[in-house]
Amino acid sequence: MTALNDLVRPDRYPRSSRYDPAWLLDLDMGPNPLWLLEGLARDLDLRPGMRILDLGSGKGATSVFLAREYGVQVVAADWWIAPEDAADVFAEAGVGDQVTAARAEAHALPFEEESFDAIVSVDAFEYFGTADSYLPYLLRFLRPGGQLGMATPAMTREVRELGAIPPHIKAVVGWEAIAWHTAEWWRFQWEITELVEVTSAQLQQDAWQDWLLWVRAAAEHQPDGRNVNQPVIDMLTTDGGEFLSFALVTARKN
Repeated sequence: MTALNDLVRPDRYPRSSRYDPAWLLDLDMGPNPLWLLEGLARDLDLRPGMRILDLGSGKGATSVFLAREYGVQVVAADWWIAPEDAADVFAEAGVGDQVTAARAEAHALPFEEESFDAIVSVDAFEYFGTADSYLPYLLRFLRPGGQLGMATPAMTREVRELGAIPPHIKAVVGWEAIAWHTAEWWRFQWEITELVEVTSAQLQQDAWQDWLLWVRAAAEHQPDGRNVNQPVIDMLTTDGGEFLSFALVTARKN
């Protein structure tokens, strides 16, 4: 169980380390979402009673974390996970009265305008948020002065600059890596609209190593985990942090 124990890191992620790694891996839809969210939240001002949209909430781990750690009310919105399945997770975690599950497609959000104090998105924005028009659309649902935070797979250099997706990355994720932008790409993409003030845009510290710890634990813990995760393990060890990372970006609506 060594790999599973490696997901408990109170020195780096004290809040996340209070959560059972096996529980997290059972909700797996991407590299440790609580590490990403804890890092992201350091540049957000989340306060009890705020209404938060967790956009692309997956099976619900990030929504549980937001409710427990910050005392906020959460709308957990995802296109792929049935709301009743997510609601079971929230009830079992003791936050059923704080988190509401909703099925929502990111380009057709069924919410009232200016109804959220903050919007967060962990390991999902790369699928729907790269279009030039998306930030202005999303901001319709955020109150003036509201906060936006997202964590997304990133590259240390733009694919356009490299001229091609590096072969060890292309072999695993194919063309999807085109959407894995640098933190500075995201800063410019958001700031140029003059709709937000970007408050932070950075690469997660040692992101590829954190990612590797996660997939090694998944390979150990999950059924058929070795076969599913070995290609990602190989990709990350080949890369060694040269290109692969995660971007953490926060902003406040003007």
